[in-house]
Amino acid sequence: MKINFNDFEVGATIPELKFGKITHAHLVRYAGASGDFNPIHNDKDFAIANGLEGTISHGMFVMAQVGRVCTNWADQTQFRFFGIKFKAMTKLGEEITCRGVVKKKKEDNGEKLMTLTVEAVNEAGEVKASGDLIIAC
Repeated sequence: MKINFNDFEVGATIPELKFGKITHAHLVRYAGASGDFNPIHNDKDFAIANGLEGTISHGMFVMAQVGRVCTNWADQTQFRFFGIKFKAMTKLGEEITCRGVVKKKKEDNGEKLMTLTVEAVNEAGEVKASGDLIIAC
């Protein structure tokens, strides 16, 4: 769906994506799709032996879910920038919700731009990943 610049004000939110609980099956499928077979994502004993409490999600898997909330909202042809910083490890069983809020609107070289803060949080509100999405409207 094409987003219209005049339809959103600073502070407006976009529809959330409730991913639900991260499962071992999610991580196995993601490993196969991405080629990232680091055992901290699929071998509990290995993860514990390396200082973790258990297996953790791939950071890029969490980033992909943030990307989904963005592409569910706006047409990809409108994207000008999408960047994420990882804030905390995501553990099995955590429920992830991805969301976004308009933080800035401006016109630059004749292009109307909207910047959103986008993030993935767990059920306790802990931010797992956050960043910016800039779209042209």
